[in-house]
Amino acid sequence: MRNRQLKWLWGRLAQLQDMDLTRDELLMRLGSARSKVPTAWRLVQVRVADRGANFTYRLDRKKLKQSRRREGRYLLRTNLTETDPVKLWQYYTLKSDLAIRPIFHQDGQRIEAHVFIAFLAYCLYVTLGRQLKALAPGLTARSALEKFAAMQMVDVHIPTTDARELQLTRYTQPEPELTLLLEQLNLTLPAQPPPKITAAQAALV
Repeated sequence: MRNRQLKWLWGRLAQLQDMDLTRDELLMRLGSARSKVPTAWRLVQVRVADRGANFTYRLDRKKLKQSRRREGRYLLRTNLTETDPVKLWQYYTLKSDLAIRPIFHQDGQRIEAHVFIAFLAYCLYVTLGRQLKALAPGLTARSALEKFAAMQMVDVHIPTTDARELQLTRYTQPEPELTLLLEQLNLTLPAQPPPKITAAQAALV
């Protein structure tokens, strides 16, 4: 991908050199090329003349060599004082498990609340994983949540003889596979009176 972007950028710079452009037009088109292939742009040194619409460019072979040498490696930068790279990597992967980002809040308290709720969710996620390890080995917390996601909360509307309507909230009946998982985890769903709704019936509504 880097080589493809670099080839495109090299050709684009050659095109711009042959164009009759004003200085402002040149700067705008160089900026557009930079935003399109930022990775390749870092490997090329572009110098625009102080006056006029002339510029030169050359490949920064030192940076290209460094980028090739670093391929397949991951660089983490942190302000933590922990020196054990294994722990630092565990902290970093924790961020993806928490699913904290993106954060659209701008108020400090709302950001803290967002992170707090995400952390609580992560605690529940880890707790579920530990229960699965003891009671349902081989099943991950993520796969268990996917099975639970098949259950839905639906509202059942029942008309009455006096032109009114009853609204009953029901959860869909678990499929046999989910029922087995609930039994393994020693979980019991709250009882609900008829009508009982299946996921297939809910999909038809």
